[in-house]
Amino acid sequence: MELLAPSRWKRIDFISDIHLDEGDPATFSGWKNYLQSTTADALFILGDLFEVWVGDDVLGAGSAFQTECVSVLRQAAQRLDLYIMCGNRDFLMGAALMQACQATALADPSVLTFAGHRILLTHGDALCTADTDYQAFRQTVRSASWQADFLSKPLAERQAIARSIRSQSESRKQTGAPYADVDPVAASALLAEADASVMLHGHTHQPGDHALADGRRRLVLSDWCLGTEPPRADRLQLCAAGVLTFLRMNIASTSHSMPP
Repeated sequence: MELLAPSRWKRIDFISDIHLDEGDPATFSGWKNYLQSTTADALFILGDLFEVWVGDDVLGAGSAFQTECVSVLRQAAQRLDLYIMCGNRDFLMGAALMQACQATALADPSVLTFAGHRILLTHGDALCTADTDYQAFRQTVRSASWQADFLSKPLAERQAIARSIRSQSESRKQTGAPYADVDPVAASALLAEADASVMLHGHTHQPGDHALADGRRRLVLSDWCLGTEPPRADRLQLCAAGVLTFLRMNIASTSHSMPP
């Protein structure tokens, strides 16, 4: 997917891995306040907006939490251009949700041209090539046949399956087993293929700024968790004021600039 930023965009916000969940009211509150106050002209959410999403029919199932999340997004979309990418937790977000939020679905990967620069946007999980078990799982669940079969199951059954997968994931975290990071060779190859100079992604929960081959950069967004100490809630703002400038900000702390 190729996007050309309109000239009216002066500031663009990028966030990822908010993992909205009814059991984490602090993160929801911080996210809601951020969406109500940001002055960005456009917002890109690069995956894992929700901790889990088992299908758009949850919107008609009387879930107050999901309904409120959609309301917050829809109100923000009335002030700014909103783009949402699927992540590894919410890859079943569909057209009905995007319509309800007044958002545009963002393909993974996509290339954004802004201020004369080509910026590659991705969730990042497909680039963690060392985790072969996950890549096999990803290939299975992203297939049309698997998704059709899963979505045909009753909502309660899908929710139970999701809880089981989350429980397995939490158990793995407790063991301290390391998670695979993005492969820099794969990242460089994708950037070269897209003719882009900068990659923005989330997924790994390891915020940073990495130099790649041929002068390219890989900028990583943090996950959001406002119930921890210190709280995590990264946004990366892209500004066009003569030169391309990235501003990284934790909404719960002081911002600091990241020169190009």
